[in-house]
Amino acid sequence: MPRQIRNRQALNRLIAATLATAALGLPAAALAQTAKEQELEARVAELEKLVKQMQAEKQAAPAAAAAPAAAPATATVAAAPAKPAAAPIQGVSITPNAAPNTTFLLTGFVKADALWTNTSDGEIADNSSGRDFYIPGTIPIGADDEGTDMNAHVKQSRVNFGTDTILEGGDKLSTRFEIDFFGSITGDQRVSNTYAPVVRHAYVQWRSWLVGQTWSNFMDVATLPEAVDFIGPTDGTTFVRQPQVRFTKGGFSASAENRETTLTPYRGGARITSDDGLMPDLTARYAWKGSWGHFAIAGLLRELAHETTGAAAMDDSTWSGAVSASGKFNFGKDDLRWMALYGNLGRYVGLNFANDAVINGNGELESIDGYAGFVAYRHFWTDRLRSTFSVAMQDYDNDADLTGLSAAKSSWSWTANIFYSPLPKLDIGAEYRQANAEREGGDEGDLDRLQLTTKYSF
Repeated sequence: MPRQIRNRQALNRLIAATLATAALGLPAAALAQTAKEQELEARVAELEKLVKQMQAEKQAAPAAAAAPAAAPATATVAAAPAKPAAAPIQGVSITPNAAPNTTFLLTGFVKADALWTNTSDGEIADNSSGRDFYIPGTIPIGADDEGTDMNAHVKQSRVNFGTDTILEGGDKLSTRFEIDFFGSITGDQRVSNTYAPVVRHAYVQWRSWLVGQTWSNFMDVATLPEAVDFIGPTDGTTFVRQPQVRFTKGGFSASAENRETTLTPYRGGARITSDDGLMPDLTARYAWKGSWGHFAIAGLLRELAHETTGAAAMDDSTWSGAVSASGKFNFGKDDLRWMALYGNLGRYVGLNFANDAVINGNGELESIDGYAGFVAYRHFWTDRLRSTFSVAMQDYDNDADLTGLSAAKSSWSWTANIFYSPLPKLDIGAEYRQANAEREGGDEGDLDRLQLTTKYSF
């Protein structure tokens, strides 16, 4: 017979005996003096103990039933945990009118520059961008030295806004929009020093595709050295931002980019800028990257075109191309950056120091080829103190019978700078530059510049 049933029967007999005694009218004292007093007290104590045990067993039963069964002792491999359900896409945005599941970023820097410039053969025009940063094509040639000029501005200060949206399938769609204040004047230096914002980048990116305005795919942004100047080794590097459609897969990228042609008139004269032509500029690039740095090769294919009407009517086009190799090699904290270019460089190199083509006597276009490059080495003196030394150059093969003797022939410059960062993202720097520009006929001019800067990035 189960133990619980026996205990319950004993309890029932005790209760029945107690009730029978009460029914006979026996006093409690008499009951306590019976011969079986000790035996009865022992039975009651035992029954109380049994009742408590039954109650404990009853309370433990539901918990035991709910607890998971213990793993068999012979089990050696645990079952894989269930894959968690994917997080649901956010239904609404914390920002009105924004796409669901979107995060935002805001970065940039504030930069103040002071420049002292001396040119050997004339003065850079007062409103020229050549007073704000180094532009080889603005070095004066063939005039008298007018002494040293000082300019100060905050035009390079920059704001970058972006969004990252996680789509339903898990892909990320990103946008970037960046401005600075170079190139647009709404005030002057007498009172307000006011400058309007100018678009640098504006694009949308999804998976391997980018559409919008950003750096040309023919440009290797990662090789640009740290410089106080806006660009740095301007004579020997690509530097172009323009609208494009770009495809990227691993280290490979290809693009179709906005076209534009700059021309030298027959026998020389003011630059002609032509927006004629059907085909976009085409580029392809491949980069290898590692802890050692990176190495990249790139190609550029362009249709140069110009069409006019009237007495000097012409309609001609020609195809041209260029190649580049570039890299950055790490040596501990130090690094060496470089670029080498050859072909029809034109507006892609040196801030359009040389034109893309010249118009010959028959109204046809002949491309102007050349070569360019730079080398820059950065050395860390301490964790907070560092310097970059750079040399850059470009040289073009003009046909003097077509271009005349005033065509841009070559330029070079060297720089040395020092940066001190007393606080994170606060850079205080100084840079000295010596530069030279030469025309096809041999005339040349020199530039010496000292530039100081303070820059805080956020």
